[in-house]
Amino acid sequence: MSDGAKAKKPQHVYTLVVELGRKTGDGLPDGATGAALMCYASGVDEAEAVRETVAILKQADMAPLDVTGYGTREDREAQGHEIGADEAELMQQALDDNAVIVAQVTPHFDERES
Repeated sequence: MSDGAKAKKPQHVYTLVVELGRKTGDGLPDGATGAALMCYASGVDEAEAVRETVAILKQADMAPLDVTGYGTREDREAQGHEIGADEAELMQQALDDNAVIVAQVTPHFDERES
């Protein structure tokens, strides 16, 4: 059935939270022990979106430790998540550009230190 041209699978946008460790040159604030990044990443499935996100973060001298996927916009809405206009716009940008968009960076600090 294949004539050498594969049918292009549709891209979806997945919401991912990536936990980062520290790495020289990562751009995180002094004293941070790591960070959480909320990302919107395009992919034909969530596994591809995760792989692409981790690869891009590593290229940016960041140290991804763990990724939690929250599914597509439709998945999230089915779970009762409200998607605001700003968030929807970033999701659409990720889809249009076939990109990973870092929407939020939350540095972590060791609370035992003062």
